[in-house]
Amino acid sequence: MVGVIAGWLIGSGNPVTPAGYVGYLTQGAVIGKEKFIGTQNGPTSPGRTWMMKVTNVSITPYTYNEEFQGNEAVLSKDNLRIVFRVHVVWKVRPDKVKDLIEHYSTMYGADKADAIVEDAYKNFLREPLRTFARDEVQQLDGMKIKDDISAIGKRVFDRILAISKETPFEIMSVVVGNIQYPEQVANAVSLKLAATQDLERKKIEIEQAEMDKKKRIVEAEGIAGAMEVVNQKLTPLYIQHEALESQKSMVNSPNHTTIYIPVGPMGVPLVGTFDSTTGTTPTPRQPDAAKGTQPAVR
Repeated sequence: MVGVIAGWLIGSGNPVTPAGYVGYLTQGAVIGKEKFIGTQNGPTSPGRTWMMKVTNVSITPYTYNEEFQGNEAVLSKDNLRIVFRVHVVWKVRPDKVKDLIEHYSTMYGADKADAIVEDAYKNFLREPLRTFARDEVQQLDGMKIKDDISAIGKRVFDRILAISKETPFEIMSVVVGNIQYPEQVANAVSLKLAATQDLERKKIEIEQAEMDKKKRIVEAEGIAGAMEVVNQKLTPLYIQHEALESQKSMVNSPNHTTIYIPVGPMGVPLVGTFDSTTGTTPTPRQPDAAKGTQPAVR
């Protein structure tokens, strides 16, 4: 009896499925075939059972990157060799774990959970995903791909979603990115961008110069207009009026002495000897140019 109990304890097991996993339970046999018992959602275990084993499959998201570079680079519609990457996020549907192990993966075993999932991905998703991505890129001219990158990812996502609808694969997102052009094309684009920026800078400088020119014209017109107004106002009567006003203000100031001297018609002071009887200044005699007389030099 003790031997039977010991043998049962050795041959039995209570396999555990942790949180975030679904366990695929099988029961072996001493004579006969191993058979499927059921699935269990972790965290749990079935209790100790004769020859019970579990293969745990993660139902949390998996992330895979598909590189298109080197010989795998894709020719665009205008024959540019495009290097890029496709980033796919997916997970196993919990109610499809049995289907995944039995129909989509060639691997099996309690210690190969991640390998089972990767094998299933390679067998079913990988090549269709790469084909759809390659097809979408080939339909566009090379320089338009970066501008349409989100739309490319959306179209690839829709296509891979359609073929995986009734399968264990739940596609969560597909992103196309890391677009790289041939070196000579990238250099040409950089030079064109630099030239465009230089042209924009020159346009701004020209516009600024035009604005400065207009400003100077407006300033000059303003000065000319002001001078015209001043010239219209500077009549003899106006100047005489301003002179009288200045004299009035000086008379009322205690800090200066005012001396009045006779002035000519243009306001220039008259200097000379005055005839007190007539109030005029004798006109000096000019040399007789016709006779060529010159003062004597001694």
